[in-house]
Amino acid sequence: MKTFLDPLSAEEERFLLEKMEQGDSEAKHRLIEHNMRLVAHVAKKYYGPNEDTEDLLSIGTIGLVKAVDTYNVRKGYKLATYAARCIDNELLMYFRGKKKQARDISLFEPIGRDKEGNQIRLYDVLEQDTSDIAEEMDKQNHISSLRYLVDEVLDAREKDIIVKRYGLGGENRYTQKQIAEKLNISRSYVSRIEKRGLEKLRIALENQ
Repeated sequence: MKTFLDPLSAEEERFLLEKMEQGDSEAKHRLIEHNMRLVAHVAKKYYGPNEDTEDLLSIGTIGLVKAVDTYNVRKGYKLATYAARCIDNELLMYFRGKKKQARDISLFEPIGRDKEGNQIRLYDVLEQDTSDIAEEMDKQNHISSLRYLVDEVLDAREKDIIVKRYGLGGENRYTQKQIAEKLNISRSYVSRIEKRGLEKLRIALENQ
């Protein structure tokens, strides 16, 4: 069974992040090594009979390296929180590519012949607007990132209104008027808070 180094204490992590900012490559390597347990934790949900565990850990490690390279302590969120998102994104990208490749192959697989003896492919009988699995996974990936950012960048009032307006987390969707009545505030105030929250999310998404 693969063993991993223990997680760093908050003080150790802060010290290494400071050293890494100064160009210390050894500090970067230590941050990666001590967060490998997080890679295994995130990758675990993707384990399956048709998946190689070592491959998943390798792909997850790429996400961890990207996280350490791009982490900005001044943005306020924890390295572990940011790294988990990056690791998950890397694994999702892997499965997106894998499923798209499998779909491309299966679409052009011969499934029979027509009356004239010409070969028929699955692609020939499917409607042209068939939904692309990879695109759907990409969409879900963005939704997942958005849910994470809602918790990270919005204050309590902004989060409450954004969740209600757009039905996040299984909530019902409400109009600005309905939210105003629920919270006993004006509709224009709801609109201002919503716009402020959306702008925060837009900036956070662009900075990812």
